[in-house]
Amino acid sequence: MLQKIIFLFLLTTMVLSAQSKMDPGFTMLEEGNFQEAEEFFEAYLKTDPENKTARLCYGRAVGLSGEPEKATALFANLLLDYPEDFEIQINYNESFLWAKEYKRAKPLYIDLVNKNPDQFGAVLGLANTLSNLKEYKNALQWVEKALLIQPNNLSAKTSRKYIKLGYANQFVNDQLYQKAEELLQEIFIDFPEDKDALLNLANLYLITKKVDKAKATYKQLAVTPKDSINSLNGIALAAHIDENDKEALKISSSAIAKVLHINDEELKERTYDRYVQALIWNRKFISAKKRIDSLENTMPNRNWIYALKATLGLYTGNSKYSVENYNKILTNDSTSFDGNLGKANALFAEDRILPAYHMANQTLTYYKNQKDAKGFIEKLNLMHTPTIEEHAAYTFDNGKNVAYFTNTTVEVPFSTKFRTTLSYFYRTTENTVTNNQAKSHVVLAGLHYKLLPKTLLKTIIGFNNSRFMSDSYTQPVIDIKLMLRPLKLQNLNLGYQREVQNFNADLIEREIVQHHYGLNYNLGTNINLGWYTQLMHTQQSDTNTRNLLFTSLYYTVLQKPALKMGINYQYITFKDQLPTIYFSPEKYRAIELFGDIRGTFSDKTTYMASAATGIQRVESDPNTTIFRAETSIQHQFSKRFSLNIYGKYSNIASATAAGFEFTEIGFKAKWLFLSKPLFFKSLKLQN
Repeated sequence: MLQKIIFLFLLTTMVLSAQSKMDPGFTMLEEGNFQEAEEFFEAYLKTDPENKTARLCYGRAVGLSGEPEKATALFANLLLDYPEDFEIQINYNESFLWAKEYKRAKPLYIDLVNKNPDQFGAVLGLANTLSNLKEYKNALQWVEKALLIQPNNLSAKTSRKYIKLGYANQFVNDQLYQKAEELLQEIFIDFPEDKDALLNLANLYLITKKVDKAKATYKQLAVTPKDSINSLNGIALAAHIDENDKEALKISSSAIAKVLHINDEELKERTYDRYVQALIWNRKFISAKKRIDSLENTMPNRNWIYALKATLGLYTGNSKYSVENYNKILTNDSTSFDGNLGKANALFAEDRILPAYHMANQTLTYYKNQKDAKGFIEKLNLMHTPTIEEHAAYTFDNGKNVAYFTNTTVEVPFSTKFRTTLSYFYRTTENTVTNNQAKSHVVLAGLHYKLLPKTLLKTIIGFNNSRFMSDSYTQPVIDIKLMLRPLKLQNLNLGYQREVQNFNADLIEREIVQHHYGLNYNLGTNINLGWYTQLMHTQQSDTNTRNLLFTSLYYTVLQKPALKMGINYQYITFKDQLPTIYFSPEKYRAIELFGDIRGTFSDKTTYMASAATGIQRVESDPNTTIFRAETSIQHQFSKRFSLNIYGKYSNIASATAAGFEFTEIGFKAKWLFLSKPLFFKSLKLQN
C-alpha cells in the first residue's frame, strides 16, 4: 500500500515536470510491471544519466523487482546528490521495507517524520513500519495521525485495517478475546462486510467455541460461488468443534459437489482437505486413505496431504507414521505450524515425552504465545507435576460387614522417565453380628521407570500391619508390573502381586497371604470393537490356589459422550472349597451384558456411569441373576485440584472375598502441590 502512495508522489512530480518521454516507464511502474520498468529506465539513463526522476524510478523498479539492497544503494547515491530531497529520502526508507529490514527502517522514518511532520507519506510509512514490527499500538496511533492529514485517504484506511487485523491476532494469542473482537468489529466502519475481517472474526469464534456465531459469520462471507464454498468449509469445521461430525461430513460433501464446477485449484485443495478431515472425524478411515492416496498421486509432496496422512495415523493409532509425515512437512517448511505442533502431538502419542516438549517449544519460537502450543506444554506439565491424592470410602455388605478406609498417595516425578510414590492405607472393619474387629495399616513405596517408550516398569514394596482383637502381625507387600504397548492399539500388562486378605475382620485374623501372577491384554481396532482379557493365577498361604479368567468383548457406540457396550465372561476355580471362610467354589461362571458411558456436564465437570447384568452359576447350583453398577462425578476446581465422588454396588459372587452383596461410597481428591514439574527448569525451554 505504501508503494502506491510513494508512486503517486512521483507521478505528480513527473506530470508537473512534463516527462513525456518517460510515460511508458511510469505506466509500467503503475501497473506493477517492475522488471519491464527496470529495463526501460536503465535504457533511458544511458541517454540522460543525471536525470533525477529517471534515477528515482529506476531505483524503485530495481527494488520492487526483487533487488531491494541494490535499490538502497541507488537511493543512497541519489541522496549524496540531493541530501534533503524528501522524495528520495522516503524511497530510501521504503527500500528497507522491501528488504524486510524493519528495524533499520524504523529510526529512518522517525527522523523523516520529525523533519516533515505534515507529510502524509512519511507518517503513513512510519505506521506501516511499526505494524511490520508488530508494534500495533503505536502503529495505530500513527495511522490515525496520517488520517488527520488526509481524512478520507483509502490507502491509510487500508493500512489501519491491516494494523487492526494484526493487533486483533495479537490479542487472540494473548487470549484477550473480547478486545480482539472489538478491533475486528471496528474494521466494518470503514469496510462493511470486509472479507478479511469476517474470516478473522469467524476464526475467533471457533477458538472461543461460539459455534453459532462462527456459522453466522461464515454465511455472511457467502456472496459469490467461490465464497460460498469457503463458507461451507468453515461451517464444516464449526460443526466438528460443536461435536457434530456427521453434520460436518454432510456439509463438506456439499462443498465437494460445488467445487467441481469452480476453476480454482487452491480452493479445490482446501475443500478436499476439509472433506478428508471430515471422513477421519467420522472414523471412515478406509475411505479417507483411498482419497488421500488418490490426491497424492496427482499432487505429490504437498504439505496439506502430509498433514492428512499424519492425522489419519493419529486417529488409527499409528503415531510412528504420523511422525514420518510431519517430518516431511518440516523438510518443506521448517516453520509450519501444523508440522511443528503436529509432530509434538505425534511424539506424545509415541510416548517420547522430552522430544514432544521441545517440539511444542519450537512451535512457540515461531508462533509466540500460541494457545494450542502453550496448552500442550501445560498438559505435559500437569502429567509430571508432584501430586497428593486422598481416597476415602465406606463399604458394607449383607453379611453385616462394614468398613472404612483411607488411602493417601504422594507421587513425585523426577523426570519424564522416573517417578516415585509413597502411600499409606488404613482400613478398619467390623462384623456387627460377631463383633469381630480388625484394622490394617499398609505403607507402600513405589518406583516407576520407563525402560523404553511404551514400556513401563512399576515396582511397589511395603508392609501390611494388621491388628485384630488382641493379636497382630506384619507381612511384606509387593506389586510388580511390566506395562507394554507392543503394537498399535494393543496394551499388555504382566504382573506379580503379594498381598494380605483384608476385606473383613475374619479374613484379616486368618493372615491369608496371596501371590497373584497375572496377565492383562487389551486389543483395540479401528472398527470400534475391542477385546480385553485378564488371566490370573493365585497361590495362597493356606495352600489353596485360584485360577481366574475374565474376558470382555465391547463395542464403542458413540465417541462423545463415550458409550461402550459389550459382553463379559468370567470363570474362576479354586483347588480347595472353604465356603465357611471365604468364597472358594470349585467352579464359578458368570456372563453379563454391560454398558459404560463417560461424558461432560461442563468444561470442568465430568461424569461416568456403568452397569452390568447377567447370570452367574456357582458349581452346580441354579443360575442366579447378577447386577452391578457404578457412577461418579468429578469436578476440576482448578488446574491443580479436583474432586471425585462415586458409588458402586455389586452382587456378583466373585466381586468380594466373602461372596455377598457389596456397596461402596467414597471420594477421591487430587492436588498438584507444585505448580510445575521438578525437572521443568532443566528442560531449558525458551518460551
